[in-house]
Amino acid sequence: MSARSGTIAVLRRTRDGFTLAELLVSVFVLAIIIFLVAQVMTSATAITRTGHKHIDTDTQARVVFDRMALDFAQMVNRTDVDYYVKQRSGYSGHGNGHGWGRGHNGDLGSDQLAFFTQVPGYYPDGYTPGQQSPICLVAYRVNESSSSNPAYTRLERMAKGLVWNAVDTNTNQNTAKYPIVFLPQTIAGIGRPWAPAINNDNNANNSSDPDYEVIGPGVFRFEYYYLLKNGRVTDWPWDRSDFPDQLTISNPQQIGLSQVEAIAVSIAVIDPAGRALINAVSPDRILDLAADMADFRSARGRGVGGQRIGDLEAQWKGVVESIAQTGQTPSGLPVPPEAAKGIRIYNRYFDLKTF
Repeated sequence: MSARSGTIAVLRRTRDGFTLAELLVSVFVLAIIIFLVAQVMTSATAITRTGHKHIDTDTQARVVFDRMALDFAQMVNRTDVDYYVKQRSGYSGHGNGHGWGRGHNGDLGSDQLAFFTQVPGYYPDGYTPGQQSPICLVAYRVNESSSSNPAYTRLERMAKGLVWNAVDTNTNQNTAKYPIVFLPQTIAGIGRPWAPAINNDNNANNSSDPDYEVIGPGVFRFEYYYLLKNGRVTDWPWDRSDFPDQLTISNPQQIGLSQVEAIAVSIAVIDPAGRALINAVSPDRILDLAADMADFRSARGRGVGGQRIGDLEAQWKGVVESIAQTGQTPSGLPVPPEAAKGIRIYNRYFDLKTF
């Protein structure tokens, strides 16, 4: 082979390879591709994680609302029985949300609700164990007794088995079937066994009632209000223009819930991981967060004439979004932003039977 041919062969082999610049460009492009793929995978993981959180909260909300739907559907709708519901007077279950933005200061962070309903309930321990009653006192509350209580800052439901008043009038605890009471007796004034429905402390005579059970382990905020038959939403279960001097649903006139078309219930639900993050800061911090979620009465518009459907829930969502961005509640208390991503707000209207 001639020298010229050898030179040509060497040049051909040289042209078949890559230059250093080409290799560097290739490595750079490959690095960009790997980075983009990693970003996509990270985003997909974050979306999946958020989706799992929402599935958990969605499931809890569905369970709570389905149970409430059954209770409300069988409510004893009469003007001669009492309901422990928010009204102008005689109700001490308003949440600390009235403070709006001041954090939890010892008041209740959520509403309470109790009424008589014809759903199965169980008689007290010591009287026909396991036997179901034809009527019961149903109560809902967020337990705010003590951080040592496993139910602390979780939604509870009580179904106290009762009988009609003419059957048994013995109200001694654990010795007889409790009777339903009729006006002028009220749930707030009769004492046991109704006292546990309207007290939210750790008093042995009140909140220790064994018939309470956790129904919403992720529900830390519970609020309700009324849709009247004239289309208004309000925190009093009657139209103030129709009954300007009415103090309660039984005084001075026994109107019951005759003007209420539906009860609207709003809840805030947090997934277990988010709750764990908040509890790591302080076991009471979730109550501070709940207190910054405005009560219906203190929300913008103050009810009749200015409050619109959806305003309350929008304010709550604003609190959650603010925490996710700033890492603190509106009152300035630190909350992990990641915990806020596990909070969702839900609302449902429950139609009542007309009188």
